[in-house]
Amino acid sequence: MADIQESKESLQESLQQVITLLNKHKLVEDLLHKQEMPKQELVQTLVHRQNLAELQKKLDALHPADVAYILEALPLEQRLDVWDLVKAERDGEILLEVSDAVRQTLIADMDSDELLAAAEQLDTDELADLAPDLPKDVLQELLESLDSRNRERLQSALGYQDDAVGALMDFDIVTIREDITLEVALRYLRRIGSLPDHTDKLFVVDRNDILQGVLPLKRMVVNDLDSGVAEIMADDAVVFHPEDKADEAAKAFERYDLVTAPVVDENNRLVGRLTVDTVMDYIREEAESDMLSMAGLREEEDIFSSVWKSVQNRWTWLAINLVTAFVASRVIGLFEGSIEKIVALAALMPIVAGIGGNSGNQTTTMIVRGLALGQISTYNTKSMLIKECGVGLLNGLIWGSVLGVIAYWLYGNISLGLVMTAAMTLNLLLAAVMGVMIPLIMATRFNRDPAVGSSVLITAVTDSGGFFIFLGLATIFLL
Repeated sequence: MADIQESKESLQESLQQVITLLNKHKLVEDLLHKQEMPKQELVQTLVHRQNLAELQKKLDALHPADVAYILEALPLEQRLDVWDLVKAERDGEILLEVSDAVRQTLIADMDSDELLAAAEQLDTDELADLAPDLPKDVLQELLESLDSRNRERLQSALGYQDDAVGALMDFDIVTIREDITLEVALRYLRRIGSLPDHTDKLFVVDRNDILQGVLPLKRMVVNDLDSGVAEIMADDAVVFHPEDKADEAAKAFERYDLVTAPVVDENNRLVGRLTVDTVMDYIREEAESDMLSMAGLREEEDIFSSVWKSVQNRWTWLAINLVTAFVASRVIGLFEGSIEKIVALAALMPIVAGIGGNSGNQTTTMIVRGLALGQISTYNTKSMLIKECGVGLLNGLIWGSVLGVIAYWLYGNISLGLVMTAAMTLNLLLAAVMGVMIPLIMATRFNRDPAVGSSVLITAVTDSGGFFIFLGLATIFLL
């Protein structure tokens, strides 16, 4: 069995092979196009088909997730060339695997018939993931092509927010009644022939699909076949509702080591299930979104997207950065006279601001994580603030003293060293306070994702604050 490192190396090797085949194909076509020979069109057609057949054979041997990785790693023109070679029956699976940004480029290259054919290969819960990216006319045709039950399921799933359990739930479930024996239940499973992926339990319902409990498969194996389902089943299963927040469900999956869990409506009627693979995908997408948000990006970006689209995605926080940088420059401008008299201030002030920004970002990251895990609320905010201020004070005294000694050693001015120590301590205290308050205010007062732009704001505050504190103390005590 291949380990993770071997799998990664194999994926990189596959990508390189596809790129090599694409380059070879282009080179041969260019050479044939430049040469004149008898039956040139026929020769070009045969060579073209041979090259494409080799590339298609390579793609057919890859898992849909690996094909998706290759598509994401190719520039747009080559991406579409590879996409044209993918077998039509695999289109739907691969569209689900690629990132949202790349999916849009692939869908734009497909006509309505191709999109319908790709969508018809998918289950209802998979269609719910793909449907928001489909053109409205294609989505309408798709809904009309479904039977009434699946149409109702798809419309229901599309009616929930992306961060709700209802948008993630799976409709492929196996149910049994509580008034049968384990032997009857096993015969029923054998008659089905196969179980849905990630099935670790059966859902026990009554005639009206009201959930009564769950029957873990391991209990079926170790108990006597004459035992009744009602005796063996667990009636205290973790249950979700379609309106529940997906991040809360993800925490429950981690806390209780769940593989699957039932989803019920307000009447306790079973409407679907939540699976660990879907939860893991959601956690990964949220982590990627938070990472992009902390860098000031509004959405996931195709690395080969157009220049203009990338500019549109990045300009907002760059504009905010420009404003904050201008504010910092004006703070420095207030102390131009002091800098002219003590040139060493110009060399030392970026250190105070930089260390403060780094410390503030550390604090912000901890607070954002605590908010995401539900560990921080109004009752412990004060304790968290006091603790982070203590960390900032101690770090400020330690590293401020180190920098103070270095400043004295470089410039032979003990007063400058003391100012450096005091400024570093005060700026780290400011960073601690702002590192706690900025994400908390964004989450509680403005109901915004605390990860969005927090690092940009904390850096702006510590830069301006660091310059003001250091240059202000230097002006008071050195001049």
